[in-house]
Amino acid sequence: MKSTKFSNVICIILFVVSVFAAPTGFAQWSADIRHTNNAGLSFTSFNNARNIASTGTSNIHTVWYDERFGDSEIMYKRSTDNGATWEAVVRLTNNTGASDLPSIAAFGSNVHVVWQDTRDFNYEIYYKNSTNHGATWSGDIRLTTNSASSNKPSISLRLNVIQVVWEDDRDGNKEIYFKRSTDNGITWDPVVRLTNNSGVSMSPSITTDSGENTHIVWQDNRDGNDEIYYINSTNSGLTWAAESRLTNNSADSRSPCIDRFYTSGIGSLNVVWQDFRDGNFEIYLKRSTNNGSTWEPVQRITNSAGSSSAPVISVSPSNIHLVWEDTRAGNTAIYYNISTNGGVSWGSDLKINTGTEFAIYPMVGFSFNKVYVFWSDLRNNECEIYYKENPTGNPTGISNINSQAPVRFSLSQNYPNPFNPVTNIEFSVPNSGLVNIAVYDALGREIETLVNDDLNPGTYNAAWDASGYNSGVYFYRFTSGSFTETKKMILVK
Repeated sequence: MKSTKFSNVICIILFVVSVFAAPTGFAQWSADIRHTNNAGLSFTSFNNARNIASTGTSNIHTVWYDERFGDSEIMYKRSTDNGATWEAVVRLTNNTGASDLPSIAAFGSNVHVVWQDTRDFNYEIYYKNSTNHGATWSGDIRLTTNSASSNKPSISLRLNVIQVVWEDDRDGNKEIYFKRSTDNGITWDPVVRLTNNSGVSMSPSITTDSGENTHIVWQDNRDGNDEIYYINSTNSGLTWAAESRLTNNSADSRSPCIDRFYTSGIGSLNVVWQDFRDGNFEIYLKRSTNNGSTWEPVQRITNSAGSSSAPVISVSPSNIHLVWEDTRAGNTAIYYNISTNGGVSWGSDLKINTGTEFAIYPMVGFSFNKVYVFWSDLRNNECEIYYKENPTGNPTGISNINSQAPVRFSLSQNYPNPFNPVTNIEFSVPNSGLVNIAVYDALGREIETLVNDDLNPGTYNAAWDASGYNSGVYFYRFTSGSFTETKKMILVK
């Protein structure tokens, strides 16, 4: 089966006359960088799945689908030096069907990819993984088996628990389904049906946090028009709470994307989507600061005469990064915005791509201080993957001092100490894994999270700016796996 529907859509788009708009941007963003170069069409996903994953300061993983071999196949490319150079493209699938819409997640040395695939005549969800940072890959594993179509998978993971969500019409209309593995993809639990209504439930997005909480959003027309719905699990997908409706208006709300933000002792769930309530599609956001129990009022993020659609967010311990498609410049372009306070407020919209042709299907990711925006670009009458990077766009206060693997975990005394108002905390990690460094006040209350990410082996420095705190004694705790160490520091103003 040939994947011709995407090619036909692109041909129609290319027939439209593009209107040039002078690019705007910040000086720290790079020029547009071409990520693929072949005679076939190359696409990022358009289903709010993520095509970028980072596992520390050096490893970046990207997936997409392209037609260089005649039908759609899943392709992979990695960088082991934080995007300075990229290795050769790796073909992950090889079959006569169409393999497309991949989603990727990574932790430590493990990289996991899911996608939809027609090798079995109807779309099914497939999975494969790498246990050595993407150097080699397992065989393809089929996650769904039914006579209907299973589409638009989205993947998330916490340690060795892999969770996949997708839309499925095995029951006559599209519903949201879920599947998980608790042993790093070796075995999989049975499929779980999450929705059950007479409407169409589609386009799911999933995120997990550092505990056992799983959060899923999707669009649903059970109420006559498309609305955004939400469901969560507090035990890594074993059982599920009742679903809740996040939007309520007479216009369509579509294409939701969810991610979790955590810093300064405060966590927030952030959901973005495109919404037609104002007469054209704009990007809206809704957030919860209590793990989805209640939700704050809707925020309108964009306000332009054009159509803003296909939003995707990626959340670091310090910032929320948002990208979307936008026609305010006449042609479809990629725009970006950032929130540095958990989605409470946002900066100015930034047009990312500098080409004059259509740019579609944006994806955003980060690797500590760097931010990456990938998209499908139709310049030169082709469709290739382009990206842009900002080396200072995700300030975290974390820097890699030495990439050589130490023999053991260690946590150094902060310096200077006493300090005012900035101090440095040096620590060493002997193997890849989740690292958390949190700051506590004298009463034992967590007040800052300096590090909460998967790190490669090496020695790092985390800076803490205590400008907003009073003089006194504070503690910082380093946790990774079974290793924990706490030290005291003194702020003097």
